[in-house]
Amino acid sequence: MAKAAKRAYVCSDCGMDFARWQGQCSGCKSWNTITEFTIPNTKSGVATSARSSLSGYAGIAGGGSKKLHEVEAVDAQKMLTGIGELDRVLCGGLTTGSVNIISGDPGAGKTTLLSDLVARMSKLMPSLYCTAEESLSQFKNRVNRLKLSCNEDNLYLMAETSVEAIIAELDAKQIKFAVIDSIQAVSTELANGSPGSPSQVKTAAQSLTQYCKQNNVTMFLIAHVNKNNEIAGPQTLVHIVDALLHIDTNDGQVRTLRANKNRFGDVDTVGIFRMTERGMLSVDNPSEIFLSGSTTESSGSAITCIRKGNRNILLEIQCLTTETEGEFPQRVCVGLNMNRIKMLTGILRKHAKTKIFHDTFFNIVGGLKIDESETCIDLALVAALLSSLNEFVVPRTTCIMGELSLNGDVRPIDSGVPRVKEAAQHGFTEIFIPYRNYHKSMEGLGAKIVAVKTIHELIELIN
Repeated sequence: MAKAAKRAYVCSDCGMDFARWQGQCSGCKSWNTITEFTIPNTKSGVATSARSSLSGYAGIAGGGSKKLHEVEAVDAQKMLTGIGELDRVLCGGLTTGSVNIISGDPGAGKTTLLSDLVARMSKLMPSLYCTAEESLSQFKNRVNRLKLSCNEDNLYLMAETSVEAIIAELDAKQIKFAVIDSIQAVSTELANGSPGSPSQVKTAAQSLTQYCKQNNVTMFLIAHVNKNNEIAGPQTLVHIVDALLHIDTNDGQVRTLRANKNRFGDVDTVGIFRMTERGMLSVDNPSEIFLSGSTTESSGSAITCIRKGNRNILLEIQCLTTETEGEFPQRVCVGLNMNRIKMLTGILRKHAKTKIFHDTFFNIVGGLKIDESETCIDLALVAALLSSLNEFVVPRTTCIMGELSLNGDVRPIDSGVPRVKEAAQHGFTEIFIPYRNYHKSMEGLGAKIVAVKTIHELIELIN
């Protein structure tokens, strides 16, 4: 009598498995993410032969252990893509033979960016774009709309959901660069479940990675995200690939590309793009889009310098205060953390005796979102608020940076010298910094460095 097929229960968010179904995953605390799938008792001939080859590094037979001096050290070969910000995030270009994942919200620009990339790569090598979520005519319409330049003899398009068929096509056409759109939409015969299930996503990624490593094929996998804006599927998916890139969508046309994992470089670099009708355009000087460019000085504006990864970016903070028409004053902010705003107004009320019975509106020029951990903008927020409240102007040649503590002291910020150099290079003649960030190397930059210790000193200096 045949044995009954085994059943497994796996969380689609974190990949944790359970002996039985339950409503909440005890690993990631998500509700209704545990799905059931069947484990077959016997393996098919295709599955057995394929799994037997999965030995060593990405399926390449290791041939036993070796001593350290017997291993040949080979440097990773990188090639420039021609997309400046993508090359920056990948630390000098795309690594040959690497498998990369790019994720982001719907409409973030994943397909747009990779359509541009595969068109550029077709000029260098045979390239394939496999779409499992749209027709080939839709892809061609996008190429025409974005006016992408490509080598039509080297660019292959494919609408397929079978991993085995994709690998066969890669081998038949001797493809050296490929894009799979998306990993949640394809399926393999080596696993059970519907496309997008944990077992399918994991096994499909393993099979594609194995082929790429054995044949020196460079590949990008597009991945979906869940409700928390994190990559969907089992966490093992991230461990399989070489790099994980994520596109953050800000309010407006600004897109931020960050590497959350990179085996061939660091993860501190951030790329800035602007979404236009011509596609995702690299922004070589982000400070230009985050400064209003206005030549008219007005109250309620202050300029600061933040750090995105290893890049220093100048941006303008705007504040508007008006008389309250209702019973309670409003606090509205775009791109900023509301809790931080409330804390700063409390510090002003306690230490500067400034009572704010006004509707207060904050905005970041350019639509960039500031992380809650980016506390170096505290002094600029206070300066913009006081400037609008008391009707005085902070000169546009002044840059203000520093963190404010609850007792009214100005705390130091990280990477103070690079931030000051960035501001000086953009022509700022007066730079306010925390007292403990002062360094002698700042004196030769052609700007006046003003070191402040407390909120009281800042208020006296900017008034």
